[in-house]
Amino acid sequence: QVQLVESGGGLVQAGGSLRLSCAASGFTFSSYAMGWFRQAPGKEREFVATIGSSGSRTVYADSVKGRFTTSRDNAKNTVYLQMNSLKPEDTAVYYCNAGTRFYCTTYPCRYQSPGNYWGQGTQVTVSS
Repeated sequence: QVQLVESGGGLVQAGGSLRLSCAASGFTFSSYAMGWFRQAPGKEREFVATIGSSGSRTVYADSVKGRFTTSRDNAKNTVYLQMNSLKPEDTAVYYCNAGTRFYCTTYPCRYQSPGNYWGQGTQVTVSS
């Protein structure tokens, strides 16, 4: 069955960096777009970033654009989220998602909706 396992979360000071990883199994990883979402306490889960199946296309939420970068290694069935210049408002549980949908009929590409599969999440806490 589909499994997504996130790692790399932790506690970091504002301005610091973290790199999240999501190891995928149970499906043909290289055929699916992948995404990152986050959920802060008392808030709804929100889109953070997505990357196309080949890695050539990415879409970011405005709140993280220029600070976060997503990438993937299809040989390792792993997707990454490099988070730089972290802010206290980035504090949340971060989730990996398989099959994230985005469209490129406009430029730049835009996020559409999450896929059906989620990881268990990893906590990121940014102290001020």
